[in-house]
Amino acid sequence: MSSNKASVHGQWSSRLAYILAATGAAVGLGNIWKFPYIVGENGGGAFVLVYLVCILLIGIPVMMAEVMIGKRGRKSPSNAVRALIAEAKAKPFWRLTAWMGVTAGFLILSFYAVIAGWAFAYIFKAGSGEFVGKDAAQIGEMFGNFISNPHELMFWSFLILAMTGVVVAKGVQKGIEKAVGYAMPAMFILLIVIAIYAAKYGDFAQAFNFMFAPDFSKLTINGVLEALGHAFFTLSLASGVMMMYGAYLPKETSIFKSSIWIAIADTVVALIAGLAIFPIVFGNNMEAGAGPGLIFQTLPIAFGQMPMGILFGTVFFVMLVFAAFTSAIALIESSVAWLVERYSFRRWQAAMISTTVLWLLGVGTIYSFTEASWTQFTIFPEQKTFFDNLDYLTSKLLLPLGGLMIAVFVGWVVDKKVAKEEIDLNEKAFKLWHFVLSYVAPIAIIYVFLHLIGLA
Repeated sequence: MSSNKASVHGQWSSRLAYILAATGAAVGLGNIWKFPYIVGENGGGAFVLVYLVCILLIGIPVMMAEVMIGKRGRKSPSNAVRALIAEAKAKPFWRLTAWMGVTAGFLILSFYAVIAGWAFAYIFKAGSGEFVGKDAAQIGEMFGNFISNPHELMFWSFLILAMTGVVVAKGVQKGIEKAVGYAMPAMFILLIVIAIYAAKYGDFAQAFNFMFAPDFSKLTINGVLEALGHAFFTLSLASGVMMMYGAYLPKETSIFKSSIWIAIADTVVALIAGLAIFPIVFGNNMEAGAGPGLIFQTLPIAFGQMPMGILFGTVFFVMLVFAAFTSAIALIESSVAWLVERYSFRRWQAAMISTTVLWLLGVGTIYSFTEASWTQFTIFPEQKTFFDNLDYLTSKLLLPLGGLMIAVFVGWVVDKKVAKEEIDLNEKAFKLWHFVLSYVAPIAIIYVFLHLIGLA
């Protein structure tokens, strides 16, 4: 078997198209509301250095392995892995390598679409001046009222999923590539515009110091594990995305070089996001934080008090929707491709089925915020809602275990000659990559996994 032939679903028109699509998949809400904060909390520049080492040692090698599986198999993740299993005469057990990732990606999108829907709604809230002159209590009340209205949340998540379905239904080049080709540059330009605005009207010096002043005393073992975990999760690893996008890779495209570019772009966007958000936070004497509270409560207070806050608040949420949208497209593609392969559906039928199931799953997340009866839903220890359990299952179990299986599958099961043919590195570089993938990455991922479930 060789990866010379194109996927039945199509192929990226160029290496740049692939890099934009894969970067769009990697750049999501976590880059914007989590990464800048964990940088500041864990020693600034010291953390960034450790994080970059983790990207080099874990993120890029595992990404290359995932893309290699897709490029070799030229099908949806489950069928690509099946092809490599047959080639290596390995046990069917290894099919789990793909299924864990695709399941995780699908479940993540069910609640990711709900949060992306919040951002979509906030474009209109910001644009209509709803934040102007409001204090923290009023903004908090507005947010509380918004997320306790299930019908409104269902509408916004439906809108995000419908847009995603329409794009994916059009195929690789006419749909995904075209949408990402507009959305990613637009997102980056809007992010730069907000960063310039933040530098002018916020406290840029304090934000820069918070994020980059190296403080090794703040860098604990937990901080190192945080860097390891984020290096793994930020590149959309083990969610089926990189395998799927790898299946559309033109034969001559270098997996190594494109993976480096994706990792650089992902990190740069995350750091610029910090320089766009934290000057605004510090300039308005607010506490730095992470997560939805930062985006939907802290920033609206600031935008409501700042010059041109209506305009730039709107621009910020448009940028956020672009970031979420490109990730949503990537997360749904594996299920759409699988339905086309397995049941011979047309792409629009597969997209409609996938988005409908995702929307119905998303209702569970919505009711986790709105209905008291859904807050006693415990499957995993200390998880109290449907959403909490879904988040725990995906981020703490399926993703790290899926990543571990990818590293072990490609490092120990796939024939080295096959891997070498697809990765296309010189002998020394290939040996180094294979060693890191076979030994360093699995040990690191096991540490991350144990840390996530509270055993390390």
